[in-house]
Amino acid sequence: MVNRKTAKWIRKAHRYLGIFLGIQFLMWTISGMYFSWTDIDEIHGDQFKKEAPVQTSFNDLLSTSQLAINEPVHSLELLEIANEPYYWINEAQLYNARTGQRKNGISKKEAQQVASRYMLNDLEIAKIQLVYSVSPHHEYRGRPLPAYEISYETPQNLKAYVAVENGAFQTVRHRDWRWFDFLWMTHTMDYQGRDNFNTLLLRAFSLLGLITVLSGFVLWYISSPSIRKLKKKFK
Repeated sequence: MVNRKTAKWIRKAHRYLGIFLGIQFLMWTISGMYFSWTDIDEIHGDQFKKEAPVQTSFNDLLSTSQLAINEPVHSLELLEIANEPYYWINEAQLYNARTGQRKNGISKKEAQQVASRYMLNDLEIAKIQLVYSVSPHHEYRGRPLPAYEISYETPQNLKAYVAVENGAFQTVRHRDWRWFDFLWMTHTMDYQGRDNFNTLLLRAFSLLGLITVLSGFVLWYISSPSIRKLKKKFK
């Protein structure tokens, strides 16, 4: 068996590691419970959106050769904005697919019409504002800017986002998503982008957590009467 001084040192290390890591262990447990008890589709806000947006069919569209484009086309997407077809070319230029006229962003009214294709009809809009920049922790981080932020009259503080540049519907955010985002941040310990599982902080806490658990096993081993009896029996 280890001597009294060593046993005291192990107990003290275990105690202080437990205090230091306890809050993070608690957050890992709480966040894990929240993730396991929530429906990820509801977190994504699917309950506020139509099952499938109404898709309009278009004809008499221009070919790309008829557009005033000075560079080769390496990507092309057909988008609908306010019941009109548009080509989103090279992820940078928006052209009316019928007239060939270039479009420099969408209006607030057009953003509202785009959102109405995706969101439930009974949702009432509270306000629409233009967002030019967001912080690294904003709910719309990592997506195209500027964008229209469309707020709805709901207890969940529901918001939808539509990109200005090409009029594409981006995402939905609401109260439960914001809780999920916060808890996911505490779970991964990535306080910037949220999704990096290789941060030095997470690695350090994981290692210290392992040391804490192992020190608990060592304490049990050196202080267990059953272990002492076994040792005496086999001497």
